[in-house]
Amino acid sequence: MSALVLDGLTKRYGSVVAVHGASLRIPHGQFVCLLGPSGCGKTTLLRMIAGLEDPSGGRLVIDDKDITEAPAHLREFGMVFQSLALFPHLTAGENIAYPLRIRGANKAEQRKRAEELLELVRLPGVADRPVSKLSGGQRQRVAIARALALKPKLFLLDEPLSALDAKLREAMQIELKQLQQRLGITTIVVTHDQREAMTMADLVVVMSQGRIHQAAPPMEVYRQPADAFVADFIGLTNLLDGEVTAPGAVAVPGGQLHLPNLPPSGRVLLSVRPEEVIVHPAGNDGPNRLTGRLSFMRDLGASVEFRIDVAGREIVAVSRPQDRPPVEPGGPLSVEFPPAACVVLPPMGERPQ
Repeated sequence: MSALVLDGLTKRYGSVVAVHGASLRIPHGQFVCLLGPSGCGKTTLLRMIAGLEDPSGGRLVIDDKDITEAPAHLREFGMVFQSLALFPHLTAGENIAYPLRIRGANKAEQRKRAEELLELVRLPGVADRPVSKLSGGQRQRVAIARALALKPKLFLLDEPLSALDAKLREAMQIELKQLQQRLGITTIVVTHDQREAMTMADLVVVMSQGRIHQAAPPMEVYRQPADAFVADFIGLTNLLDGEVTAPGAVAVPGGQLHLPNLPPSGRVLLSVRPEEVIVHPAGNDGPNRLTGRLSFMRDLGASVEFRIDVAGREIVAVSRPQDRPPVEPGGPLSVEFPPAACVVLPPMGERPQ
């Protein structure tokens, strides 16, 4: 199947580089989320894909055709903007039909396509309703329908759900994913919401300071982060500085851990998710365990969170209520770091090779 290929896409604004050599291959039919903090370059990258920004370097290829210099209206892409950009003086149906209207389609064809798309986005019967009379979620669906009016090759959305309240946002995430699955259309969504990306995407592209740090399925990004930024940005993790002291051995604050896949020497960073850390009562010695003192504990219902001081470094652990050890705040305990749970990363500030 065809694919969208980004080959070293770069965008400069004077001396500022907004996107640094982004390279990515997106297979046909994938749901992709560009994820990162504000100002990381994700919207600029999306706008270059859409043809709304000219790249300063690199290429953009789809269906084996170089479209780097193709104008936006010839790319056959549909886009939903963060502001939605609906025409307030038009009805829902007229908004959806607008792309067909400017292509010269007759009114009957416009009406038919608008009604088909309203059915698709679960808004039957509102074609003649002014968009000003629609709810936020309904306007969102109209914007999505309009972007699909010309049966685009690629569907692009820039933070489309950011203005919705939490409950409606959750519902629209599900609807958008189900719609994409029904249509089988390659979809790229810009978001800063980790939960949104992790629950919707087939491929998560994590960006920071204009660079792509990692592009992988959600669970791979979570379980096997490429570097310290990804590990720290996605969810919650414990980051431990270490020094390799012998084959398979690394010194960390509070003791030593024995791990596979360590480099022969030098400094490393270990990432361990809280749910992988095992909390034991004091005196329960064993391999890969460090002693500490419980500084804080809270019961979250389905889980218990521990914050443990280990040699001046706070370690966060999460366990099931039934696995909670008999310890109170201020009391001693030990924490175990299973080797399989320890992801070895380059030291902070270094990029993986």
